[in-house]
Amino acid sequence: MSTIPQNSIRAWLLASRPKTLTAALIPVVTASALAYSHCAFRWVPAVLCVIFAALMQVAANFINDLFDYLKGTDGPERLGPKRACAQGWISVGAMRIGIGATLVLACSAGLCMLPFGGWTLLLLGGACVVFAFLYTTLLSYCGFGDVLVWVFFGFVPVAGTYYVQAGSFPAEVWWLAAACGLVTDTLLVLNNFRDRDTDRTAGKRTIIVVLGERFGSLFYLGQGVAAYLCVAALTLYGYRFAALLPAVYLVPHALTWRTMVRIDRGVALNRILGQTSRNMLLFALLVAAALWLK
Repeated sequence: MSTIPQNSIRAWLLASRPKTLTAALIPVVTASALAYSHCAFRWVPAVLCVIFAALMQVAANFINDLFDYLKGTDGPERLGPKRACAQGWISVGAMRIGIGATLVLACSAGLCMLPFGGWTLLLLGGACVVFAFLYTTLLSYCGFGDVLVWVFFGFVPVAGTYYVQAGSFPAEVWWLAAACGLVTDTLLVLNNFRDRDTDRTAGKRTIIVVLGERFGSLFYLGQGVAAYLCVAALTLYGYRFAALLPAVYLVPHALTWRTMVRIDRGVALNRILGQTSRNMLLFALLVAAALWLK
């Protein structure tokens, strides 16, 4: 029996999975640093982007929690962090209300950005909402989860954050967007690597289920290296430290990969989630510093 009162503040805090907010904030922080380097940084749209990204991440966590429970794929064999609905921390009805309320708040923040980015932001925000649902209910079962991370944690938030501040899309934006999408996807790859056996049983065809665990481990390592190379390409645009500072990230990334491969299976892989999240944050800070220093 759970000791956490149902629908309590603590229950909602656990369901929001605050540790995952790193993934949502990385593209906003780095894109704002790029805008700063171009003398285009603006506080108001930057803060609005932070609020929108954080709320959309929480909403996506709620959606994932609810639909995994309803699909019956969040049983006791689950190796990952415990989900609120499955544990009885939050009722199904309350979770539906929580999803709606969080999306309303996120969309409100998005609407406040219209004066800075124009009405096309409505299409972008609408796509974020639609794919937050499609990821859990359909696309993650068909091997498209990684593509969605590249798009909605890389290209969409980086380009969107930069655009509402600077009003343009220079070439540097796309290199930075690719880097953010790749480094953030290491977290999903680790999740899928850990859950590959239960995903296979549940009929969830992630790329690791399809191509195997050896591919999965190399995919994790390779994405971190590719993210660094994308940032290093910014040296072509006059960013002298873009190849130097972010290179520091490769050390903890490689060490974390070695630990992941050594553990291979089981609940022990959960501690690698924290290490991966830490590495992602380090990457973002190093990239931001390289952009600021220029």
